Amino acid sequence: MTFTSKAVICRQLDQPVVVETITVDGPKRGEVTIKLAACGVCHSDLSATNGTIPLPPPLVLGHEGAGVVVEVGEGVTGFAVGDHLVTSFIYMCGKCRYCAGGRPVLCVEQGKALLTPPEGTPRVRDQEGKPLNIFSGCGVMAEYATLSVDNVVKIDSKIPLDRAALVGCAVTTGVGAVFNTAKVEPGSTVAVFGCGGVGLNAIQGAAIAGAERILAIDTLPSKLAVAKQFGATDTLLTIAGQDPTKEIKKLTGGGPDYAFECVGSGALAELAYRVIRRGGKAVIVGVARPTEAASIKPMGMVFEEKTLQGSYFGSCVPRIDFPRMLQLYMAGKLKLDELITRRYQIDEAPQAFADLVSGKNARGVIVF
Repeated sequence: MTFTSKAVICRQLDQPVVVETITVDGPKRGEVTIKLAACGVCHSDLSATNGTIPLPPPLVLGHEGAGVVVEVGEGVTGFAVGDHLVTSFIYMCGKCRYCAGGRPVLCVEQGKALLTPPEGTPRVRDQEGKPLNIFSGCGVMAEYATLSVDNVVKIDSKIPLDRAALVGCAVTTGVGAVFNTAKVEPGSTVAVFGCGGVGLNAIQGAAIAGAERILAIDTLPSKLAVAKQFGATDTLLTIAGQDPTKEIKKLTGGGPDYAFECVGSGALAELAYRVIRRGGKAVIVGVARPTEAASIKPMGMVFEEKTLQGSYFGSCVPRIDFPRMLQLYMAGKLKLDELITRRYQIDEAPQAFADLVSGKNARGVIVF
């Protein structure tokens, strides 16, 4: 069947998002249609509206969603109407060398599900009947969405869906960078650059992993105050144009064992690598513009055995890591309630994006 749905759309780059009524086609083979309960307002959605992430408009935004299955397509056996699930913007073919090797974030088939489900046919149209693109196979900043079963993960129905939605990006990206990419060891020292949604989760991931000292670094005092609530033992307020290297090394006893760049800045990536101690690891988590660059000295990398590494979506395996994150939440070890600064109705989406730009929220969530 066809569903009528409100959706948040990027019509033009560098312009405010708009809320429109769209039609959503029901599922084809290997797909499900879900009724969304919540969708996080993520910086990656903002990056799609300004061209940092090159997904062409008109684009239905949203990838950090959670909802309930309302229709299943032909051949679907792992999901049923009424199942609760979280969406994954990583399409997992399950067959390529990366999926088979436990690294689905590097799946070579991801390009099949960037603007449509992997089958390739648009599922959403505007009121004039014109097809719309969807954010990375999801497009879940909408009341209804049709996705491949390889873009969704079933979860326990006892978990509140507005909290569950957060593991679809911010939580898994930040905590996963700590657990999976860096493999932070107990007793270590960690520095986190940027205390937005992803940075806060890197901080609480480091705390769960047993890091002894966690330094939160940001340009906004309000962000640093929240970082303390998520496990930061120290904070550093930085000022544009000033080099904080000395302060960071002083606060971390000569440099952190691990540094996480969670902003998407070439300059901060370079700084993160520069400040880590001998044998340390700098992990680049933030998505920078294609024009951003960072400079390192290869000789120092050799003699100091430093590591500079990227982390995409927390190097996660969604079907393993989503339930693991939610189990930590249910056990009282992972903060999800505290992440949500404000809930918005879908008609308030332009304000939600404005608040994201201003750094007002730890996480804004649109609820349906």
